[in-house]
Formats: sequence, C-alpha cells, structure tokens
Amino acid sequence: MSTDTLPLTQPRLVERLVAGQPTSDGAGVKLTRVLTHTLQQRLDPFLMLDAFGSDKADDYIAGFPDHPHRGFETITYMLEGRMRHRDSAGHEGLLQSGGVQWMTAGRGVIHSELPEQEEGRMEGFQLWLNLPGRNKLCEPWYRDIPSSEIPQWTQDGTVVRVIAGTHRGVAGAVQREHTEPVYLDVHLPPGASFEHALPDTHNAFVYVYRGAVRFDSGCTVPQQRMALLANTPGSDGVRLQAGEAGARLLLIAGRPLGEPIAQYGPFVMNTEAELMQAVRDFQSGRLA
Repeated sequence: MSTDTLPLTQPRLVERLVAGQPTSDGAGVKLTRVLTHTLQQRLDPFLMLDAFGSDKADDYIAGFPDHPHRGFETITYMLEGRMRHRDSAGHEGLLQSGGVQWMTAGRGVIHSELPEQEEGRMEGFQLWLNLPGRNKLCEPWYRDIPSSEIPQWTQDGTVVRVIAGTHRGVAGAVQREHTEPVYLDVHLPPGASFEHALPDTHNAFVYVYRGAVRFDSGCTVPQQRMALLANTPGSDGVRLQAGEAGARLLLIAGRPLGEPIAQYGPFVMNTEAELMQAVRDFQSGRLA
C-alpha cells in the first residue's frame, strides 16, 4: 500500500493532546507512559508507548530483568544508551544509540533488557504493537537493527528516519502486512514543514520529544506531549511545522485490527480464556 501521495488536500486535525503519566517498570526504571491502557481501543493496533530518559544511573541501572510476553510485538528505539537483550528463544543482542530492537513475542518468550552502562544518558521509547488473533501464537521472532541500517529521507535539513512503513518512497526497516505500521522519527530544523500521507482509516498520533510543532488548525504541541490525530473521513495525511527552536517527533500510525483486547500485564490476547491459558503456561514453564 502506498502512502506517498502528496501534496495533501485535507490534513488531519488534532483531536486532543495527551500528557503521559510518570511511572516505573521493570526493576524500578523511571519512565513516562504516553499511551496508556485507556487509549488502547482508540489507538488500535497500538497498546502502549513508554518514553524514558535520564542522566541519573539510579533511574535506569536495574533495567528489566527476566519477564514474559505473549500475543504482541515490542519495538524499542534507543536514542542514547546501551541495552542488552536476551530471551528464552535463544536470541541475544545489544541495542545501542540510534538502533531499534523489534521483537515478536508470539506464543511467548521470557526476556531481559539490562543496561550495559553505569553512567551517562539513557533515552528512548518502547512501543507495543498488537498481533491479529490468528498470529498471537506464532513463533517468536527478533531482530536488532543498528542505527546505520535504518533508512533515512533527507531534504533541506529535515531528516526522517523510517523505522516502519514508507515515507516519500523510502521503505522502512520493518514492514507488517496486517497492521501496516508507520513509525517515523522526524528531525525538523526551525520553521520547517513536514507532510506524510496516511489513509483515513489508520489510527495515528504524534509524540514531540524535542521542541514544539504547530498543525494547520493552529494547535501547538509542546515537548513531551502526544497529539492524538482525528480519523476524519477523506483526510489524507499529516501536516505540521516546527517551532523556532526546531523539533523532533515520532509519527506513529497503523491499521486497526478491530478485535477484542484482553490484557493481563505482559499477556495480550483476545479473550479471558486465552489470558488464563497464558498464565497457566507461564506458571508451568510452557510459555517459551
């Protein structure tokens, strides 16, 4: 499916702005939960987005020791830092600055994500992407994508890192047939404009992590805010402009699955019965 038809004639409006919730996870890693449980149906197929960033080792050093997952994919994007991944399916990799770790938990894995640094800044994001019901028990899959292997589109100082989907003919590092995810890291110089075409059926949001942006409607999105984009029939994409200090943002979009979501912590299935089976499998050592 092409998403490169430009220029836009009916860009999306901002439905609302969302401030993340400070929390901690793993062994006490401090983070901000940007996409929370209450937004899962609205932003289907996305289940969660966490943003983390600190210069204080105590905020991240304990990492995420062994924990299970079943029924979805995790995408970890590291802006700065080093994190070691190991899992029960035999995968191991080192996620470094600018790189992406894409893991399909499928029928189940137990994995750990532990910092390989004792000082300095660790900053990045983890996104949870749902799997369709027929694929929830697929074989686990894992890929480390170093920074040098993430395709980029550049023009007049604008840099778009294409993690998933396609932008202006540049295909991303990962493609998914069922959810058709778009995951762009957009770097804009001061005052620069940005456009990306999207089907009006895709759920989409923008998270600004540096600077600020302004949409055509006049809505300004400051740093550390999510702009949830309206699904207006006939809309053809996203258009925004960076503020006077420039901006960096994530544009994330995907085709909704339209299936029931049943979640218990790290297990995401379609029914309560499937969740109970996931817990039993974990408790009996049959998860992975």
